Amino acid sequence: MRLDVFLKVSRLIKQRAAAKGAVEDGAVRLNGAPVKAGREIKVGDRLGIETGRRWIEVEVLEVPVGNVPKARAATLYRLVSSEPMPEDGWK
Repeated sequence: MRLDVFLKVSRLIKQRAAAKGAVEDGAVRLNGAPVKAGREIKVGDRLGIETGRRWIEVEVLEVPVGNVPKARAATLYRLVSSEPMPEDGWK
């Protein structure tokens, strides 16, 4: 599954266009490295996401086929960390 689609399906980012934009802007990292929105993800990958003033890191637990119900979306990943962004950013 593409990274931008996973971000939308898991509801880490609400819209696919917003997910693609965040990846292209460098606000999302895959296993610590910048990546393109079309990159395929797999179980065990770690995603770092800049969300406003927070940096969250999640581990992919499941890569679904298609959409999933809202109640199940949070089971696709495990929150590893969530911390405030440093004043100078993370880059």
